[in-house]
Amino acid sequence: MSQDRPLNQEEKKRLLQLARETIEDHVQGRRPAPRQADLEGLSFKRGAFVTIHRRGALRGCIGNFFSDRPLSGTVEEMAVAASSHDPRFPPVTPAELKELDLEISVLSPLKEIDDVNQIQVGMHGIYIMSPRGRGVLLPQVATEYGWDRDTFLDQTCIKAGLKPGCWRDPQTKILVFSAQVFGENDLDQV
Repeated sequence: MSQDRPLNQEEKKRLLQLARETIEDHVQGRRPAPRQADLEGLSFKRGAFVTIHRRGALRGCIGNFFSDRPLSGTVEEMAVAASSHDPRFPPVTPAELKELDLEISVLSPLKEIDDVNQIQVGMHGIYIMSPRGRGVLLPQVATEYGWDRDTFLDQTCIKAGLKPGCWRDPQTKILVFSAQVFGENDLDQV
């Protein structure tokens, strides 16, 4: 099968389980048990972000656009990073574990665009690269906040530590990507 295909429900559930187990092991100081990429989609080489929410509020989010590792290993690595290395938050504590909800975004390859009209809000995430900084927002962020295209671009500039409108600078590159986004709350309802 193609590595471009979407993950199926079983693969999504397994990745969420891996992310949760990895975070719990890390936060509680346990050596992680060896885990196998036991389903086909878990062996795909794709980038991924792991997002942690606590009582509905963002608690950590870290990802990687590229990976030469199986998706299962990328998700485990990003789960540890999101729980302990997101500079916006202190590391997750054992007391918080039961209050966390996890979400995974499995990414398509990045594609540079030359016309912002190519951006489809709700479908594309944006990665801005400027000589002065870089930043990314996942596709679901614009939808969650009800942003239009220009606001989404401006907010990606802000995330990069740049001024809104930096995306209009000819030295700024705009790349887009899509993501298959799924969380524990979504799969609980299936």
